[in-house]
Amino acid sequence: MGKPDGPIKLEEGWAMMEGGITKLKRVLEGEKTEAFTAQEYMQLYTNIYNMCTQKLPYDHSEQLYARYRTSLQNYIEECVVPSLKDLKGVSLLRTLCRRWQNHTLMVRWMSRIFSYLDRYYVQRHNLNSMNEVGLLVWKEVVHEVIKSRVTDAILELVERERDGEAVDCPLLKNSLATYQEVGMGLLDAYEKDFEAALLQTTAKYYKRKSAGWLETYSTPEFLSMAEACLKAEENRVDAYLHVSTRTKLLSTTETELLKEHSLSLLEKEGSGCAALLRDGKKEDLARMFRLFGRIPKGLEPMAAIFKDFVESEGMSHVRAATEAAVSKQAKEKDAGKAGKDGAAAPEHQFIRVAIDLHDTYSDYVVSYFGSASLFHKALKEAFETFCNKQIGRATVAEAMASFCDSLLRKGSTSEKLTDDEVESLLDRVVKLLAYVSDKDLFAEFYRTKLSKRLLGTHMASEELEKGVLIRLKQQCGTQFTSRMEGMVHDLAHAKDKMEEFVRWQKKRGVTLPVELNATVLTVGFWPTFKKIEPTLPEEMLMAMNQFTQFHEAINNGSRRLTWHHTHGNVLVRATYDKTYELVVTPTQATILALFNDATSLKYVEIQEATNIDSDDLERTLASLVFAKHKLLSKEPMGRTINSTDTFAYNAGFKDRMRRIRVALPPLEDRRKVKEDVGKDRVHIIQATIVRIMKSRRVMKHQELLVEVVGQTQKMFAADVKLVKKQIESLIEREFLERDEKDTAMYKYVA
Repeated sequence: MGKPDGPIKLEEGWAMMEGGITKLKRVLEGEKTEAFTAQEYMQLYTNIYNMCTQKLPYDHSEQLYARYRTSLQNYIEECVVPSLKDLKGVSLLRTLCRRWQNHTLMVRWMSRIFSYLDRYYVQRHNLNSMNEVGLLVWKEVVHEVIKSRVTDAILELVERERDGEAVDCPLLKNSLATYQEVGMGLLDAYEKDFEAALLQTTAKYYKRKSAGWLETYSTPEFLSMAEACLKAEENRVDAYLHVSTRTKLLSTTETELLKEHSLSLLEKEGSGCAALLRDGKKEDLARMFRLFGRIPKGLEPMAAIFKDFVESEGMSHVRAATEAAVSKQAKEKDAGKAGKDGAAAPEHQFIRVAIDLHDTYSDYVVSYFGSASLFHKALKEAFETFCNKQIGRATVAEAMASFCDSLLRKGSTSEKLTDDEVESLLDRVVKLLAYVSDKDLFAEFYRTKLSKRLLGTHMASEELEKGVLIRLKQQCGTQFTSRMEGMVHDLAHAKDKMEEFVRWQKKRGVTLPVELNATVLTVGFWPTFKKIEPTLPEEMLMAMNQFTQFHEAINNGSRRLTWHHTHGNVLVRATYDKTYELVVTPTQATILALFNDATSLKYVEIQEATNIDSDDLERTLASLVFAKHKLLSKEPMGRTINSTDTFAYNAGFKDRMRRIRVALPPLEDRRKVKEDVGKDRVHIIQATIVRIMKSRRVMKHQELLVEVVGQTQKMFAADVKLVKKQIESLIEREFLERDEKDTAMYKYVA
């Protein structure tokens, strides 16, 4: 790089630079087609270099930096500004883009020629780079003057595109690039001079559009158009807007299309959320969920409508089932017939409906509402409302236990269901149990019915029984099923025990007068049975005594055996027109055996001979006199059993079946189960209070109430009055004491 013979004076050197700049202007303006040669470029660059590296006072760096800016400004004022002066719309944008392109070329070439200034002078004095100076000049001379017209032109095209017209997207993108470039790495100019206006016009546009749509279209139609608009705005960002605009533009659009009309759309008569749920419009509901999920708290009113709808549908089925149950009970009363133990057909139908509702709306939550916790909560609250109502005389908890019993009891349902279908129904019932507050009530009803299935050989499938217990344990915990599992375990080992009894008899050379099959039950697992102690026939007593001796022998007398006759069966051979095999209860067998030695007996004679109390005797005699199989007759005739009646062997009895099961009218379980559950709750609440106080030592009254209710709610909804009563009981029994200074404070007494 050659050095001149002497220092280059400013005006002398700048005259050379002006020649190069003029040539560059002429090329950009189309007046000269020949570009710079490499030699020309090097001459200009060398000239700048020499003028900047001369010793003072001939270092012209400062003056060259200033004249660089002036030359750019002169070019813009002379050529660019006049060309844009009277233009608007598309013409303005096209000319702007062409002029901007020329300007960037001008700056690129000049900054290369003046690059020595960039490397040393600019850095040393912390000044704007040559490229930045070019952008600043454009911003001051062009952008600030025409920005309003350019913004208006862009917004006009945006609105035309929104109305369906095809527009020149590259032109829009290039026009907006000028806003971004003059910011020199910041988006101040873009956001202030364009984006703010875009968002304002967007809000006005969609406010106007949505108002018209709301009057004209249904909610699904409105939302479909809104979704299309949101997609179009996303595409608009991708096509020509800066990426930072996306969130703000979509938020503005969502506000005007959705937020401002959310309740009107959700509650619109005939097409709102409730109507879509009623008509099963799943895709429309999915779109509604997607769109309202885009706005803050937009899903809350939708979830509330969903909850109310499901709750209303559930309650309508509760009312229908209750009416059917009451009607059925009235008809049975008029006919003089006792209903079956526990919940019957209307209650079972309700459980089936509740299962179907749960399947349907759980699928809605998962498949169409994105498994959102808000909708899971809404579904839970809706089902908790109607799954804790009364269906006639039965609670839903009892109805569920009875429904399970109908599926698990052999031959108890008229439906021909496969094991897989039964298993599926049972699985879905257990899921419903999650919404029942009084799970302990379900557990006790289920346990009572399980005992009858196990002891009455009515169990349809051992695998199904075990499967239900596994599901219940998974959902409610080990404590919930421990006694039921113990019952199944007792039955599983009963066969082994009887085989051991047979071996014990053979070893002792004992032969029983009747065949005996005894089932040993663990007291803590099974429901309490009503104590009935009839004077059994001698043959039965002898067999029972032998088994008692066997049991004491194998347990070394450590376990006492108590016989219960309420759930036993006796096979009796009876002769009428032919020989029948009668499957009866021990009390029925005891009464029938009396007629081996007498053709007729008075009520008092039967009672003295059997030692059966009046209630059980009347119930048992009714099963032999009034039921389908009239094994005995009575005088005088009538529909009730009286202590003055006389009973006789019914010689005219006939039946086409040889083996007959003579059913005994079932005892009312409901009252007893509820009493047992009530007693258990007292014990649980007391134990919970003691456990909490033992840990906390001192506690406020209200805090203790809240803690007890919270810890027991997995099994039942604890009544606050009952909790208070148990606190008082524990104070009386000196487990707790009140603080002397604060009576609302309790202390644990060690």
